[in-house]
Amino acid sequence: MTHRTLVRALLTSAVLAAGVMLAGCDSDQISLAQNAKANQPVPPKLVAAMTEKDMDMQSPILVRLFKQEAELEVWKQNRSGQFALLKTYPICRWSGDLGPKVREGDRQAPEGFYSINPSQMNPQSAYYLSFNTGYPNAFDKALGRTGSQLMVHGDCSSRGCYAMTDEQIAEIYSLGRESFFGGQKAFQLQAYPFRMTPVNMAKHRNNPNMPFWKMIKEGYDHFEVTKQEPKVDFCEKKYVFDAAKAPGATRDPVFDASAKCPAYVIPEEIASAVHEKEQRDAAETAKLVSKGTPVARLNTGIDGGMNAIFASKIPEGNTGLSEGGDSQALASMSLARAPGTIPGTVNPPKPNLAVQQEEPVVATTSSTPVATTPSTASSAGTRVASANASDKSEGFFSSFARKVGIGGTADASKTTAPPPAPVAAAPAKPKVAEAKPQSVVRVAPKAEPKQAAKPAPKPQVTTAAAAPAPTSSTQLAGSAPVVQTNSFDTRFSAVK
Repeated sequence: MTHRTLVRALLTSAVLAAGVMLAGCDSDQISLAQNAKANQPVPPKLVAAMTEKDMDMQSPILVRLFKQEAELEVWKQNRSGQFALLKTYPICRWSGDLGPKVREGDRQAPEGFYSINPSQMNPQSAYYLSFNTGYPNAFDKALGRTGSQLMVHGDCSSRGCYAMTDEQIAEIYSLGRESFFGGQKAFQLQAYPFRMTPVNMAKHRNNPNMPFWKMIKEGYDHFEVTKQEPKVDFCEKKYVFDAAKAPGATRDPVFDASAKCPAYVIPEEIASAVHEKEQRDAAETAKLVSKGTPVARLNTGIDGGMNAIFASKIPEGNTGLSEGGDSQALASMSLARAPGTIPGTVNPPKPNLAVQQEEPVVATTSSTPVATTPSTASSAGTRVASANASDKSEGFFSSFARKVGIGGTADASKTTAPPPAPVAAAPAKPKVAEAKPQSVVRVAPKAEPKQAAKPAPKPQVTTAAAAPAPTSSTQLAGSAPVVQTNSFDTRFSAVK
């Protein structure tokens, strides 16, 4: 036991020394196991799983992330030299949209291929434990993309990161730590918008990010067919996977993300296997499209997602852009045990009410019929309520009086009094209240009580001024203001 402790201490010192040289000014955060949190042992159940799958405790690992499924996979190399799936962790929270991170402050969780070395492990994180994804990589920089401190961490809170529970990140951190102790210099992080299957490619075929997704799918396919960590290079502002020295070349190709690609080849056994998979996937995708697979809706203002197992534990929780968000699915998971402690301050994704709800009733006082094209009528779903007296059903006595010439005429131009404004405005508010989804987190309206207390100035209201009232603001009448999830900023510092 003493000998094992000594060997572990020496390995730790060696890894830390290497980390200091790599980390530069971040050297105060590179210690892998300098506190109790960072030195937690790998759980016994995970050790048993490694034994069952013929894996060594300190063999290399590889991590894959999927936004739409809200899952993080840890793969580990077995004794045959291939990577096998060790465990899948539900992601507690990720932020932004499906698609790559572009600039600092856009709240996007990154997508692409990144490398995690010991200097990126942070045992002193304000979010329990964390490791830096390494964004931006050379590809991101070549496109002028910006951002910093994009992490995988605990605390189930995100503004551009992948957030787990503290218990989950403790396990993931321990697996990374042991792989470094075993000699792995860096482990690969692959981040995707969704599992790159034909079904998902068909659903998202109209997404503007599809060219980028098809590019990183090549790396996804390389890993799927080889179960080996793909070698990643960049040139001409694109990814290149498993590039090797061309026949007759005297040295390995040198890649520059912004420069022209050097001469290289992809080993035949890999290239042919990947090509076959790509052909099968493309044929299946085309088949699904021809069958009318519906196109996935683009982001309507929802900030990120959350795995259903966590959303089911939160009052009025919502999975946002992740899968399994319907009430029935969440109800079925409500009795399942959550993989870790969910903080009381967790902020689930919030739908954009202004876009997702049915369009409100629009009031008009014009006697001119509202013209609609067939396409508008079928897609907009907006109903028009007229406030003209001529549009309402007449009572028996009113109709009789008009026919015998007693009272007013049916000609609206001879009407001396404008129709009452309250009749036109009333239908809009209850319409919004009816359409409010149950899964939306309630947000108390701030300005509504004061506005309701103000009486409408009757002498100044005219029929021409009544119509713009419902559209004077982008907020739906009677609805709570949509609070952006960057209200997280009041809780968190810039460093995760």
